[in-house]
Amino acid sequence: MTLTSLTKPLLSAILLITLAIPVATHAQTLPTAERQKIESLIKYVGDLKDTKFIRNGSNYDVSTAVRFLRGKWESNDAQVKTARDFIEKVASFSGTSGKPYLIRFRDGSETKSQDFLHAELKKIEKPAAEQSVSKTKSTDATNPPPQKAP
Repeated sequence: MTLTSLTKPLLSAILLITLAIPVATHAQTLPTAERQKIESLIKYVGDLKDTKFIRNGSNYDVSTAVRFLRGKWESNDAQVKTARDFIEKVASFSGTSGKPYLIRFRDGSETKSQDFLHAELKKIEKPAAEQSVSKTKSTDATNPPPQKAP
């Protein structure tokens, strides 16, 4: 074996590792709470019954929509910092045609996925806000302000 034959594989491995580190690091920089919200939105889409996801005029079942949303999120992860970014940059419109994604319900009514997912995100975030308020109220009740002397 020559030094050259050992050097090429070693350099290739170092280059591969060097290129992979920023991708892995970025995936870990998304705050856990935001990642959980995005996962909840995707799960919500996947749990819809008798519903079609419409992309570029074609109908897809929800399992296909979930796979598509995950793949598009992965491809655009550098742009997604929050659940709102996910909705706006991944789950709202086609990057190819610019057409909005739609959700068609059993009764034939349609809504833009952007509006639908924003409404669901509000529901997801509401319990967290309510818990914060209730913790403050319970803290106030257990630690009442000092009484003024008569």
